[in-house]
Amino acid sequence: MALIILIAVLVEVTAVSACFADASSSFYHVNHHVYDDWQVCRTTAVGEDGFLQLTDEGFRPVIAFESLGTYTATAYQLGEEFIARYPDPEQRAEQIFYFVRNRVRYMPDSDQFGFDEFAQNADELAEAITDDGVASGDCEDSAVLLAVMYQGAGYRSAIVLAPEHAATIVYLPDYKKANTVLTLNGERGWIWAEATGRTNPLGWFPEQFTRAELVAYEISAEPISVAEPPSGAEPTAARGGTNPFMLSSPLFIVMGLMLLLRLARRR
Repeated sequence: MALIILIAVLVEVTAVSACFADASSSFYHVNHHVYDDWQVCRTTAVGEDGFLQLTDEGFRPVIAFESLGTYTATAYQLGEEFIARYPDPEQRAEQIFYFVRNRVRYMPDSDQFGFDEFAQNADELAEAITDDGVASGDCEDSAVLLAVMYQGAGYRSAIVLAPEHAATIVYLPDYKKANTVLTLNGERGWIWAEATGRTNPLGWFPEQFTRAELVAYEISAEPISVAEPPSGAEPTAARGGTNPFMLSSPLFIVMGLMLLLRLARRR
């Protein structure tokens, strides 16, 4: 697992404080959890089949790979469209950020899908935006969409987990408008992209995370493949709707426990 640790936060206050599948075509449930075409569990982030493959050792945002490489589709293509429209790389990065910030309305998974957790891949959000002008999702949904669009527009991007939150960072070493510059794996120049705040600018870094435990994973096209559902899996017609199982252990409760375990082991 190519785990990347966000090892430093450098604060710089500036003057300006064949199956070319995009969305999963079918879902099924096993043991009260919902899975997609790639056998990624959409209703938990935890474990090898979880959408973030979260363990006490780190995480791998496998759901992002559903929209890269072989499965490049709507979200990546939306990012590509910004290249011609905004040739200046910093302006382009800002416009992609504003696109996601303004087009994805924050909505808890419990309200939208009836599950405490239900992850959407980047293309599912991108298709909703293309069809309806807007999409709904929570912080990890916005982070995945933004990271994939940045890939399509020619940037390096990573997904970050913070206490009770997920966000994106983008590599912009010459960007001067951020109030915080991040160092990832010894490489300085990463900028925080907080798409869930309706008025946040690119580069605004929440003060509460300055001393927080942060972990990040730089994304790229990693292998992932569509697979047949296991025997005994029951098809589900839609990913939304009321959840009859009332799943517990939402993402950020589990994330908090994982981070506490890691911190405890260091003492």
